Amino acid sequence: MLKTISRRVLLLDNRVNYIFSIINRSVTSENVSLQEAESPETQAPSKPNTNLEKRFIYPEFLPDPKMEWRNSIREKLERSDMLKRRAVIDIPEFYVGTIMSVTSSNPHAASKTNKFVGICIQRRGCGLRANFVLRNVVDNLGTEICYHLYDPTITKIEVLRLEKRLDDELLYLRDALPEYSTFSFDMEPEFLPEGSPVPLNETQVIMKPRPWVGRWERGGFKGINKEHMMTLISDKMKWQIPQHETPWEKYDLMKQYRSTIPEEEQKEIFAEVSSELHKLDITRKKLKRKRTFVKPKKSA
Repeated sequence: MLKTISRRVLLLDNRVNYIFSIINRSVTSENVSLQEAESPETQAPSKPNTNLEKRFIYPEFLPDPKMEWRNSIREKLERSDMLKRRAVIDIPEFYVGTIMSVTSSNPHAASKTNKFVGICIQRRGCGLRANFVLRNVVDNLGTEICYHLYDPTITKIEVLRLEKRLDDELLYLRDALPEYSTFSFDMEPEFLPEGSPVPLNETQVIMKPRPWVGRWERGGFKGINKEHMMTLISDKMKWQIPQHETPWEKYDLMKQYRSTIPEEEQKEIFAEVSSELHKLDITRKKLKRKRTFVKPKKSA
């Protein structure tokens, strides 16, 4: 009995020593890499990784993180089709909260086209299934249209006001006051100076009296005025809010791994796509210059 206990203690000591040796190696290697990075010989001007920055501008190029929907051949074919579509139509940079104008062809309309202006309240999907939802209040009636980003019937996508919001989805605008979702169809585009960051709109909307479409008090949305919202809900609903909070999810590494694409794959995808996107941007800039150039008249 004593022999077995002593053997187990020795094995435990060996394992502990092995773990501490691994930790020491990692710490020493990190210190060496930090010293090399801080040394003036190896120090170089830091350059932002443009490939990783493009994942926020072109999120539809990233595949579905769910493994059951992954297929490398289909994803490559879809990316090539998306690039071909982008060569035909200008798909600008936009985010949730951006005010946009979309013109689509309609053979049954008098002008054969339909134009809709609204705020982007949702953007989801990947590949050719990428879509976004625009919302506007037309004649005191809330109207929403879901567009597929690479739909061939779309003839023009224009950004009227480029900005972000505090939340990833603005579906709660369905139960907010209409003034937050009302935009004129004659709205002129607002241009930002080149190189300026995308502005963040920190507006906190005021909700209409209940009933609501969703239980927005449980979502922890930053873009809702909480003080006013608490006056609209009952005591029972206030008591239920802490029961639906999930503060531990930000520490759940497996959930983050299953819901995102690893950075290595993102670098590989955007390294493949970035050159084609850069070519499209250059050709589009040349076309814009040609359109704006006016040939001077010959002097008599």
